[in-house]
Amino acid sequence: MMPLRFDNRFSKEYLPPSFDSDRARAAFLRLKAAKEEGLPVDWMTLPKDYDKEEFSRILDAAQRIRAQSEVFVVIGIGGSYLGARAAIEFLYGQEHNLSKDAPQIFFAGNSLDPDESAALLDYCRDKEVSINVISKSGTTTEPAVAFRLWRKLLEEKYGEAAKERIFVTTDQRVRPGTLRELAEQKGYECFVVPDGIGGRYSVLSAVGLLPIAVSGADISAMMHGARDAMERYRDFSMENDCVRYAMARTALYESGKSVELFASFHPRMQLFGEWLKQLFGESEGKEHKALYPASVVYSTDLHSMGQYVQEGARVFFETMLEIGAPNTELLIPDDPKNTDGLNFLSGKTLGYVNDKAQEATIAAHAAGNAPVLEVRIDKADEYGFGELVYFFELSVAISGYLIDVNPFDQPGVEFYKRNMFKLLGKPGY
Repeated sequence: MMPLRFDNRFSKEYLPPSFDSDRARAAFLRLKAAKEEGLPVDWMTLPKDYDKEEFSRILDAAQRIRAQSEVFVVIGIGGSYLGARAAIEFLYGQEHNLSKDAPQIFFAGNSLDPDESAALLDYCRDKEVSINVISKSGTTTEPAVAFRLWRKLLEEKYGEAAKERIFVTTDQRVRPGTLRELAEQKGYECFVVPDGIGGRYSVLSAVGLLPIAVSGADISAMMHGARDAMERYRDFSMENDCVRYAMARTALYESGKSVELFASFHPRMQLFGEWLKQLFGESEGKEHKALYPASVVYSTDLHSMGQYVQEGARVFFETMLEIGAPNTELLIPDDPKNTDGLNFLSGKTLGYVNDKAQEATIAAHAAGNAPVLEVRIDKADEYGFGELVYFFELSVAISGYLIDVNPFDQPGVEFYKRNMFKLLGKPGY
C-alpha cells in the first residue's frame, strides 16, 4: 500500500517562484515546541500514546452496543460528532444505515431544530436504542438539551436498565454540576475527552472511536494509519508533504486567494469536507486572517456550482481529495438501441468514468485560473482515514503558524453563546 500523497502540479504556475524554507522551518519548530508552552497538542503523539486500557473498553462497549441496539444515537456538536460521522460515511457511504450488519447510527444534539429532534425521537420509540453523549462539561446548550430529551426517552422505556444503554464521553474530573458527576451518580459507563486535545483534533480519541467502532470499523487499523503518518511527517523537510501542503496553501493565500474549496468526486467524502471546514475554519480564522474553507462534491456540484467554479470570481483554489481504488465496481451495460448515445462506455467500469470526469475537471479548472492541489489515498478504508486525519491535523497546525495565529484556540466561538444566553435569560447574562 502506497502512503498518502500530496501533489501541487496543477498549481505551480500560480505560486511564487520560491517560498522561504526558513519560515516554514520556524513554523514547524514552533509547533514542536507547543507542548512546552502548555498548548493542547497531545493529538500529535496520540496514535502512539493513546490509552490502551480505554481502547480495550471502547471495543468491549461497542460490542455490547451492537448486540443490544437497533439504533445508536450519538449526541454532540462540532468536534464531538463531525469526526465520527465523517469516518462512518467515509467507510460505508452515505447509505450506511441500510446495512444489516450494524445498528443504525444517527447524530443528534448538533442543532436546536425541534422538527429534526422530534422526528428522530419518534422513530426510535419502538426501537432498541443506546446513546453516547459527548461533551467535555455537559453544559454546551445543543447537546445538553438533546441529552435531556434522550435520557427521558430511555428512562421511560427501560427504567433502571437505561443506565446500561447510556454511554458518556466527557472530562475525566468529577466536579459539581458536570456531566461526569451525573454519570458517576447514575452509573453510566464513561470515556474521556482528553485534556490535551481540542475538540476538532479529537476524532482519534474516545470522542470519535466509540461511535466508529459501533459501526463495525476496525479502529486498530485506523490508529495504525495515523501512527504511520505520525512517523512519516515527524521531522521537518522540504519533502514532508504536510510542510509542502501548508506552504502551497499559504503561498496561494498570500498571492490573493481567499477561499480553499475542498472537492472530491466521492459522495462518501461529503462529511469529511464538513470536518475539514471546522478544522481549518476554527484553527485559522482569527485576527481577520486565513482562507475561508468550503467544500463541494463532484460531479453533483458541477451541475450546480460548476459555472461559478469555472468562470466566477477568481478568489479560490481547490484541494482535491482523491481515492485510488473503489471498494466496489460496476460495469456499464450495453444498450442495443443506444438510446442515450453512450454505447462507447459499454463494458467500462463506473470507476473509470468517474476518474476521467475528475481528470477533465482538474484540467478545466486549472486552465480557468483556479489552481488545484491534490491529496490522494489508495483506498477508502480505516488505515486511509487515519492517515488523512493526521495529515490534515498536522498541516493546519503548520499553516496556522505560517500566518502567525494560534491554531489551538477559538475565542470567537463564545460571542454567539453569550448573546444567546442573554436572550434566553440565563442567570448571570
